[in-house]
Amino acid sequence: MIYYLVIFAAGFAGSFHCIGMCGGFACALGRDQRGGGATILRHLLYNTGRLTTYCFLGGLAGAIGQVICTTQGLTAPLLNGSLDIAQRILATVAGLLMIAMALQFFGLLQVFHRLAIGFGGSTFALSLRGLLAARSSAAPLAFGVFNGFLPCPLVYAFAAQAASTAGALPGFLVMAWFGLGTFPAMLMMGGVGRILGPAWRRRGVRLAGGFILLLGLITLGRGLLPSDAHIGLAWLGGHPA
Repeated sequence: MIYYLVIFAAGFAGSFHCIGMCGGFACALGRDQRGGGATILRHLLYNTGRLTTYCFLGGLAGAIGQVICTTQGLTAPLLNGSLDIAQRILATVAGLLMIAMALQFFGLLQVFHRLAIGFGGSTFALSLRGLLAARSSAAPLAFGVFNGFLPCPLVYAFAAQAASTAGALPGFLVMAWFGLGTFPAMLMMGGVGRILGPAWRRRGVRLAGGFILLLGLITLGRGLLPSDAHIGLAWLGGHPA
């Protein structure tokens, strides 16, 4: 449970990043002419759509990790009977990816950040604007679902963590807790956007980077450290030693 609480906290801290990246979409949804209740429902649907996409991506990443670890020829266990070779490789790669993503939140590796965001991101964002004009009550939900697929280093980092779990269900849960962490700020985007200035947002982004860096180091340790060190990492990392 501690593992998922850390994921939730990282998602909450990362919501400061979400305000800058996706907050414009939340503001664009605006108020519903039918009143406050309809407005709340509108934004709940939008954020539920985002969460649905994150859960799908987490389950998919975890399933891909599981396939990699169970492919014939990659399942030979180590002599000490702990993590097998494929799981070590997967944990190492996922940990390195998370560390790289965390460094972006500290202002480093910005070239990679621009590539990650710019790869089809602008075109996809423009295509989402058409949903804003739709009058269907399901439009906010669809808007959130597609919004969840926008290129984002924060999502990439936790998708890597989901893949390292080597299971569809734990991967699903990683992204579910991450997505729930982003809910509060995105639901209150209007008020938060006015109250919190750029300095506080930068602090939140750095905090998110710290959480991602911590999880990346733990994941990397599961791949590189000797087996007797896995017990402590497994307790914090949510995986069996």
